[in-house]
Amino acid sequence: MTVKPKFWVLLLLILLGSIPRSDAASTPVDPKVLHIINRLSFGPRPGDVQRVESIGVERYIQEQLSPESIPEPQSLTNQLKQLNTLDLNAVELSEHGTTNLPGQKPTPLERKAANKWAKQVLDEAVQARLLKATSSPQQLQEVMVDFWYNHFNVDAAKGRDRLWVGAYEQQAIRPYALGRFRDLLGATAHHPAMQYYLDNFQNRADNHPDAQGNIRGLNENYARELMELHTLGVDGGYTQQDVIALARILSGWGFSRPSQQTDNTFGFYFNPKRHDFSDKVFLGHTIKSGGESQGEEALDILAHSPATARHISYQIAQYFVSDLPPTTLVNNLTHRYLATDGNIREVLNTLFHSREFWDAKNFNAKFKTPYQYAISAVRATGVEVENTRPISNLLQQLGMPLYGCQTPDGYKNTADMWLNPDAMNRRLSFAAAIANGNLPLSTIPTNIEQREQIVTGQRPLQKSPSIPVDAWQLTNTLGNSLSMKTQNAIASSSPQIHSALILGSPEFMHR
Repeated sequence: MTVKPKFWVLLLLILLGSIPRSDAASTPVDPKVLHIINRLSFGPRPGDVQRVESIGVERYIQEQLSPESIPEPQSLTNQLKQLNTLDLNAVELSEHGTTNLPGQKPTPLERKAANKWAKQVLDEAVQARLLKATSSPQQLQEVMVDFWYNHFNVDAAKGRDRLWVGAYEQQAIRPYALGRFRDLLGATAHHPAMQYYLDNFQNRADNHPDAQGNIRGLNENYARELMELHTLGVDGGYTQQDVIALARILSGWGFSRPSQQTDNTFGFYFNPKRHDFSDKVFLGHTIKSGGESQGEEALDILAHSPATARHISYQIAQYFVSDLPPTTLVNNLTHRYLATDGNIREVLNTLFHSREFWDAKNFNAKFKTPYQYAISAVRATGVEVENTRPISNLLQQLGMPLYGCQTPDGYKNTADMWLNPDAMNRRLSFAAAIANGNLPLSTIPTNIEQREQIVTGQRPLQKSPSIPVDAWQLTNTLGNSLSMKTQNAIASSSPQIHSALILGSPEFMHR
């Protein structure tokens, strides 16, 4: 559905009430500066526009492509250190507090403790992601973490994955977000979170009975999604026979149990008793008899396929340029992917210097997803985030909970998915609340007991004194980029709602 620009202003005026007028906006910033910030980051914080104007667009691009060169603020580092579960791997997360012998059922108290632990683990994973997205200057890294997690989606609502999604992001996504696609593909393929989510841990050669003598057969789920979503794409030229062959190749791939020894710190385990060691023909390639190495060879074939190069290039172009990316751009990115052995940084560098990326018709043309909108609104105000719950709550309301996409294809990043009147109403309510200083983003509970009571709803979160967002500073932060129509609407309204109108404007809904 199409929502015309004046809809936002009219709805927000109705929600907040309108009155008299205000001063005109300052001189607009170079649109290229705003474009590069809005696409390589989740939107400007105070001072970002002025800094990019000072150092130049090219230096900003190269800095963001090398996040290790950008120091993190000590305040963010200190916040992340307080999240005790963040650096634990899948094995450590699973074995926490486990005292039962194999086959022994947990007691009600043990189940309660396990649920409490899982809730803490997931809550801290959400906090870490939102703190980094709102506060880290390594913005392209955060953008690509969001992009790749969505590409290799795992839903926290599925059983053990509520324990593992944070570790999955930390260990299988973040280290490879700007590296080589083959490394990223391999890391996700080996991680217990993916093995569990797409059922490959149940995948066994169909001629091998289990302990009870049952023959469970192959599980094709991961093999199919690995080709359709993660690599080749739905039109990538594979057949049902390729799906079966890949399932056989990946039989025996899973994760370790307490009784199983593995050198892999992430918890991956290859069980030779479940593997089909025979020769296979996969995508026209003969893969000779072998064990785990057969899977590695299949991943090599997938990562180096021209179909994969095109599928990944299309998705990157759609994310950074337009909902319907130009074919010429997709072709150029595909060529760059193949020429650099799937070097993600090089593909992005090509994109950020392309004619299509800098075509003015693509400026501010991408409608923000709920995640992008929430993070950009918080960043624009410059607030120091201590409490991420208001952000998480908005994402729940807008149908985009973090780590909560149930389907393996991840959340869409196109306007038709997110642009509707109900969603706009919720965004505008959020805009009004944050503009008026009514969201307790800078307030945190003083002790663990209070944190628990707030999470369970037994205790309301005490708000800090309301400090409204200064409209002049907000306009300056956003580079004076509002249209004349929006400026006139703001000018004819009460100064008390100017900041809310800015954060609820059609210009701010786009990037």
